[in-house]
Amino acid sequence: MCGLEISIVLASAIVFLNVSVFLSILLNQALRCENRFMYMLSSCLSDVCTGVSYYYVGVLDVRDTFDSPNRTLYIAPTFLGLSFMAILAAQADRYHAVMAPFKYSRRMSRTVTLLVILAYWAYAFFIVGVNNLVTVGVAKKVTSIGTFVGNVFAVIIMIWLNVRLFIIARFQLDKQPPSEERENKRSSVRLILVVAAFFLGTWLPICCHVTACNFVGSTCYTFKNEGTDPLRVLPRVNAAITPLLYVRGCAPLRATLLGRVWRPRCGRR
Repeated sequence: MCGLEISIVLASAIVFLNVSVFLSILLNQALRCENRFMYMLSSCLSDVCTGVSYYYVGVLDVRDTFDSPNRTLYIAPTFLGLSFMAILAAQADRYHAVMAPFKYSRRMSRTVTLLVILAYWAYAFFIVGVNNLVTVGVAKKVTSIGTFVGNVFAVIIMIWLNVRLFIIARFQLDKQPPSEERENKRSSVRLILVVAAFFLGTWLPICCHVTACNFVGSTCYTFKNEGTDPLRVLPRVNAAITPLLYVRGCAPLRATLLGRVWRPRCGRR
């Protein structure tokens, strides 16, 4: 019963925190004008869906495998994958913004940024559709190959970008003259570094586990549901930590959250 309660509390925390940050960004026009907050919106939306789906896959006797009668048709884990892609895209966006600010301002308008976000959402659900339309054997092969290649390349790219962004934050930005733009770049780089570090810490165990299972040709699924599997709980914990990191690392977002999202509702009570 303790595990059930923990799963419900975690699912509720994921939904509450991500909805709060999502509303804070929507209510602040200045935040909506910055591309990095568009990726935050995408991450929060996918994590809200992760929290909602966790009431099902983390509480009930659900095994999201191809031969399970009560699976989610591969939709629930897709929301976790979308959060992964949002963090990766945000890292690439910050790297581009800091390394080539003039080219970035010309290339990455808000429309282009939204198209990038739409593209990886469309790709994710295209893969879901493919997996549900083909036979189980073909779906397993597609998922095994795609998961293996995607995990390896995404983790390598994320680690490489983290190292590069750390070098930029540590050395290159210090050489620039003091300005508001430099401080904005510094804070955005530090925030994405911290978010990515937590993300890698909670995702690497399940990535290594899935890769090993793909090599041996097994699902390696030995737990009753995802709420009792520690490797699958970790990414959900990250879904609750990420919005807290956003709020801690961004003063305008924190001010909007406290002043326009939480405080008015507390006052009404």
